[in-house]
Amino acid sequence: MLLTIDAGNTNTVFALIDGDTIVEQWRLSTNDQRTADEYLVSISHLMSLHGRKPSDVTGAIIASVVPQVVWPLTQLCQKYFATRPLIVGAPDVKLGVEVHVKNPAEVGADRLVNAVAADALYGGPAIVVDFGTATTFDIVGDKGAYLGGVICPGINLSLSALHQAAAKLPRIAVTPPATNLVTGKSTLEAMQSGVFWGYVGMIEGLVVRLKAEHSPTMKVLATGGLATIFSNRTDSIDVVVGDLTLQGLRLIYERNVASA
Repeated sequence: MLLTIDAGNTNTVFALIDGDTIVEQWRLSTNDQRTADEYLVSISHLMSLHGRKPSDVTGAIIASVVPQVVWPLTQLCQKYFATRPLIVGAPDVKLGVEVHVKNPAEVGADRLVNAVAADALYGGPAIVVDFGTATTFDIVGDKGAYLGGVICPGINLSLSALHQAAAKLPRIAVTPPATNLVTGKSTLEAMQSGVFWGYVGMIEGLVVRLKAEHSPTMKVLATGGLATIFSNRTDSIDVVVGDLTLQGLRLIYERNVASA
């Protein structure tokens, strides 16, 4: 089985993929001080709970937006899973798509992986909206090329900033308002409405502008933990693909193994 590792700013997702099926998936908080041995303690325990063992892993691939965790994750794969992982962004790892931006090396690995999966699974042109620590909009051309995108503060970052900067405003959870009314009748309702409908407005506005720049027929894919919450309240999102990044990692691994 293939071990895929998606190391984001907030969480690191480990998944076991058999063929094209994700059979197990685990999430750890991202910690740039964690060692390979510490990763093993957590992952081996989670694997054993599901009847899996390290010898089940026959290959591995890592995508990380946190450079400090790449080395311990690489050591984890080599030392405990007996496999040399592919690293998205390394010169010898081919994406299978062209990257048309000024400096390809500065594009987050997760954004490129999402573009690969969007093109392979749905075809271009497409917009991929990823609700992570940052909310990103990435453009896939009609021939699969990555064309760039938009980076916005993630909704949880916005909530944290609002709470920290305004002494009388409480910390609130990300929840859709109980109704479709925008006007809040209390401080809590006003905050929920402002954050939620503000993000819906941002999504809809950026999708309109991106389609005007590229193609009015672009598909809009959403991924990330909050994708479903927002997709239920706007027509701008066509489909939610929760495992888009993991499937993109699988596709990149298969392309590189096939060409080896």
